[in-house]
Amino acid sequence: MKTRLFLLCLVAAPLLTGCQNVKPWQRAMLADPVMRADRDPAGQALAEHVYFSREAASGGRGVGGGGCGCN
Repeated sequence: MKTRLFLLCLVAAPLLTGCQNVKPWQRAMLADPVMRADRDPAGQALAEHVYFSREAASGGRGVGGGGCGCN
């Protein structure tokens, strides 16, 4: 039963991906500042803090400390 479910997921995964060509006149909408991942500096700083506190790794931003969250 688990093997069938795994094989079904394996076959369905490529079919569920969405790929589409973007035409040159549609690129202006994708270049909107709302589409940027770093549009919220406070949210990004919080996410990086959570990441390096939990994973004991920094995102290359020069933050030091261990994984205990006590820095």
